[in-house]
Amino acid sequence: MLDAFTYEAPAQRVVFGRGKLSEVGEEVRRLGRSRALVLSTLPHEANARRLSDQLGPLAVGVFSGAVMHTPVEVTERALREVQDRRADCIVSLGGGSTTGLGKAIALQTGLDQVVIPTTYAGSEATPILGQTDGGRKTTLKDKAVLPEVVIYDVDLTLTLPPKLSASSGLNAMAHAVEALYAPEGNPVTSMLAEQGIAALACALPSIVANPTGIGARTDALFGAWACGTCLGTVGMSLHHKLCHVLGGTFDLPHAETHAIILPYAVAYNAAAAPEAMARIAHALSMNDAALGIFRLARKLGLPSGLHAIGLQEAALDQAADLAVASPYPNPAPLDRTRIRSLLQAAWKGEAPSL
Repeated sequence: MLDAFTYEAPAQRVVFGRGKLSEVGEEVRRLGRSRALVLSTLPHEANARRLSDQLGPLAVGVFSGAVMHTPVEVTERALREVQDRRADCIVSLGGGSTTGLGKAIALQTGLDQVVIPTTYAGSEATPILGQTDGGRKTTLKDKAVLPEVVIYDVDLTLTLPPKLSASSGLNAMAHAVEALYAPEGNPVTSMLAEQGIAALACALPSIVANPTGIGARTDALFGAWACGTCLGTVGMSLHHKLCHVLGGTFDLPHAETHAIILPYAVAYNAAAAPEAMARIAHALSMNDAALGIFRLARKLGLPSGLHAIGLQEAALDQAADLAVASPYPNPAPLDRTRIRSLLQAAWKGEAPSL
């Protein structure tokens, strides 16, 4: 018999398939908007300008200053651009950095968002925003930052490099993993979480072997949406807290940090969440959740530890202190000594121990 539960479906329109970039203008008009500001990172500025040209009179310009971890000073510059160009909506083209900037603008202005993801970040499916101010990353959950429309065009992921595909995919998988042991967990979210984990676990090795395979790219993009949707319906725990500390304070690359930390956070919580661990292992087609994720990351050729992405060992004590500085829900009690040991193992890249 099912326990009582509450599930709140995200109020979001999703357009999924190949060639869907051509429908951006239609979606802007569907929202009743006519002055879109296109957002991107600097490396993707040319793509953003092509999209702006495609939108024609529906676009009022391009802001290509999005960067990792959504620094508040970048948001302030973008807000001035919104005001100067009298934009009435945001079109975000790119990965989590661009999506995050669009959300930050929406939080301040209430503008509608159309998001076109080019990675497997999954943040476009959540009402969650992480922002960095003075080297400290904080998160908030607010319906105001949930994009109104997400356009998933599989063709846009075909040029995503295999290693970035892999790290981005494990970042997405982390959303579903934490959803399976979140206090707000429910049967609907759990079912979607398993499906998302399974889709990514199957697709990512195929993408590394054959980056232009349409089937695997389609499955991975669906998996990213499913995992992101899961996180949008529940809260975050130790894994996301650690990654926000490491990314916001030490400016580590977002996706790679998630990919490295995930198996260790799972191992930390294994004894306290046995049912979730069984479901994760089943979705991975492995016997053990933490080791299964660890071995998948190795199979994908991802960095072997936090040392490999630039974190100094001397920073681990500060990271452990920050991780327990304020309370948050987690299956296992938050113990500074255990978290410091987790970080040490993740820094070295050792196999996680329960």
